[in-house]
Amino acid sequence: MHRFVTAFLLLAAMASPVSAQTDAIGAPGPITFENVEFALAWTSHPNETYFKQEYVPAGQTVEQFEDMFMIDVLTNGTTPEAAAAAMVQSLDQRKGSDPVVNYDVLRNEQTGEIILDFMLSDSSSGSMVVEWNAYRYAPIEDGLVLYAISRRGYGEDGARALLTGLKDRRQSAINTLAQMDVPEISLD
Repeated sequence: MHRFVTAFLLLAAMASPVSAQTDAIGAPGPITFENVEFALAWTSHPNETYFKQEYVPAGQTVEQFEDMFMIDVLTNGTTPEAAAAAMVQSLDQRKGSDPVVNYDVLRNEQTGEIILDFMLSDSSSGSMVVEWNAYRYAPIEDGLVLYAISRRGYGEDGARALLTGLKDRRQSAINTLAQMDVPEISLD
């Protein structure tokens, strides 16, 4: 679900992705978020202007995770405002078919960064998956970097646990994401 929702996929011309666990952006990890270590688990460089890396805690996979940290880099001149607007448009389009969709946009006028805090769900596989995300869009010279935390609950019990737990964890995670020292990106 996290890959088809990413705003960059709406913006980047898709080519055959190259996937591996090899760092492509100078951020091999581990990345520590809220005292949890996230190890690099998946990378993709589908075209010359789009890079994506996904990190998960020990014992989790990108296919079945409860917590994931993501870094996406887009170097085609796209701004944080344009990327966030594309994602909001995608979320608005889901509202008719996804009863969980909800979002909030937070802007930092001083840095030009935007945080998009959103929920969505999917039951196309026959089992409910609920996902909460906080996307931090940060400008770079020729585009943007997305730093994101994603949390999932699977099935009715997992979805309920995620939603209940968000009451206590959501704002803390958004604050941590907004204030964290993010990895330096290097595309050499």
